[in-house]
Amino acid sequence: MNVYFRYAIKETLSNLWRNRMMTIAAVLTVAVSLSLAGSALLLKQGGAQASSEWQAGTRVTVWMKADASAGEINTVRTQLAAMPIVKSCTYFNQAQDYAQAKQLLPASEMNNLTVAEMPTSFRCIPTVPTDAITVQSTFMNQPGVYTVTDPQQQIRVMNHAIHILQVVLLALSAVLLISAAVLILNTIRMAIFARRREVSVMKLVGATNWFIRIPYITEGFVQGLIGSVIAVGIVTAVNVSHVLPGILQLSASDVWGTNVVILIAGAGLGSIGSAFAIRRFLDV
Repeated sequence: MNVYFRYAIKETLSNLWRNRMMTIAAVLTVAVSLSLAGSALLLKQGGAQASSEWQAGTRVTVWMKADASAGEINTVRTQLAAMPIVKSCTYFNQAQDYAQAKQLLPASEMNNLTVAEMPTSFRCIPTVPTDAITVQSTFMNQPGVYTVTDPQQQIRVMNHAIHILQVVLLALSAVLLISAAVLILNTIRMAIFARRREVSVMKLVGATNWFIRIPYITEGFVQGLIGSVIAVGIVTAVNVSHVLPGILQLSASDVWGTNVVILIAGAGLGSIGSAFAIRRFLDV
């Protein structure tokens, strides 16, 4: 068994060195493709996390007209209090809205704005985030109401953009993974052709089929594993760097879960590519 193991390691390293340029190309292609796939997985998890946080902070704002009467304001207040889908509401008068606008808007715009021109508003939190659209449609055309705003549309736009980016990354990753598999297959084929006389001699002296095949299988496995290790480093760096916005960054445990998937995918890709090459080109 020890001899068997040492033979497999020796022949694997020998094959990798003999076809080192093809090996490097295969490893780098695996690394790039799995980095893209891993980034797509991070985006998916980060987008779901961000969407939950955004929806948890969903707030519907009913903006009253600056000249809305006290009766119109009280009517809206009463209706909001009677709605079971509204968890709580806070009323902001003109002075409060003006003070908040002063913090958000540049001074050049505030110079042309007075307290009397500011609308009053009801800042409401729906019981369920998806009920925001119901509140919006209920009060949009109410007398005295200027407009009703909620962040659901922005959340949908952001999720759509994340989804498109994820699909693009996965498509590129799929193309590169196919290229990586072909490169690994060609590397194994070259190793088989380079040693075809040795294989014939080994068969004549009674070597088993698996004894002959193992070095080629481990060669593809090692190529895929090295590429996936590089991809793990890239994906981890992407998460901890400033490439992704803070709200899309994940915890260490989430990232390690993605890294495990990358390692398994890389090792599996290398093994499958070498197994196909052996079946196609190694006559044992």
